Amino acid sequence: MRLHRRSQGLALDAAIAATTLALVLGSALMQDGPGPSPAQVILTLLACAALMLRRRFPVAILAFTLAASALSGSIGDSGGPIFIPFIIALFTAAAEGRLPAAVLFAVVGIMGMILRNSAEPDQGTEEGAILIAGWLVAVLAVGGMTWKTRAFLAEVEQRALEAERSREADGRRRAIEERMRIARELHDVLAHNISVVNVRSGAALFHLTDGRSRDPGDLHDELVEALTVIRNAGRDAGRELRATLGVLRQADEEASTAPAPGLARLLDLVDTVERAGLKVRTTMEGSPQRVPAEVDLAAFRIVQEALTNVARHADTRQATLRIRFELDDVLIQVENAGARACRDPGYGIQGMRERATALGGEVSAGPCGDGGFQVRARLPMREHA
Repeated sequence: MRLHRRSQGLALDAAIAATTLALVLGSALMQDGPGPSPAQVILTLLACAALMLRRRFPVAILAFTLAASALSGSIGDSGGPIFIPFIIALFTAAAEGRLPAAVLFAVVGIMGMILRNSAEPDQGTEEGAILIAGWLVAVLAVGGMTWKTRAFLAEVEQRALEAERSREADGRRRAIEERMRIARELHDVLAHNISVVNVRSGAALFHLTDGRSRDPGDLHDELVEALTVIRNAGRDAGRELRATLGVLRQADEEASTAPAPGLARLLDLVDTVERAGLKVRTTMEGSPQRVPAEVDLAAFRIVQEALTNVARHADTRQATLRIRFELDDVLIQVENAGARACRDPGYGIQGMRERATALGGEVSAGPCGDGGFQVRARLPMREHA
């Protein structure tokens, strides 16, 4: 594309140079009196040929055409039309942003005409000099306006390109954020319910294969309870999975009307993990009524993931959950006193931190003083865009 434009520019410059040459020589030959001398013809050829380089070297070509015009005028009267290449070079210099240099050479040209007219006083010549000076001023004005217009259009184009790049970058950022959000939701939904299924199915399998004599009625009740927990966990996983995947629907499809999980379902969550064999001591201080929806969801998911980690990684079957609603923050603490803590942060703790950071909060997770593991989270209770 750039090579094609350069070829078009060279062809245009060559056409302008040839047209200017024909115009200058034709004007010189049509004048009364002797025609141009060989030296003037050579100067005309050089000045017109130099116009092909006027875009690459606007100031140098301007100086050369002015010198050729002055030299041709000093040789004889027939060299007057060679002033046309100088006017074209003057316009080019101004249009290429070399306006100070163009003004300087225009003043030099006008001063040269004034000095020449003072040496040969003639009313017609003075009028011609004034006319040419007016043309030079007009050429400078048009060239300057051309430069400003080009600069303005270039700036508008650059801003449009930057805006387009900004929109593309913003679109990529939003897409990445949406994928990460969906990944966190899928992880939290599946990890929790799969952990419940694994724990209860493992316990049921153990009771069936431990080889000890057990009362058939007790064994039947344990298996029924285990299968009930597994069925409920699978049902909950399916329901939340459908709600999470709803964000991937087409824009013209009806959005899911199921409410997003929040702290209002905290008792159901605790009941689920307790059915899986984990005893949770829950303490809640304050009122959750002022909690924004996005903070409510993040708090629920953090509690869900923390309890899931206890069920999966800790030796103990007990955990402590504390939630406190302060004036500006929601404070969450999940702690277990097991001898084994979660050494690998994995995607769960990473997801908790990402949720809190997105809301301006923070999450810390690590061993606590009594050898267990603790997750602490602070979520600001303000509306988020």
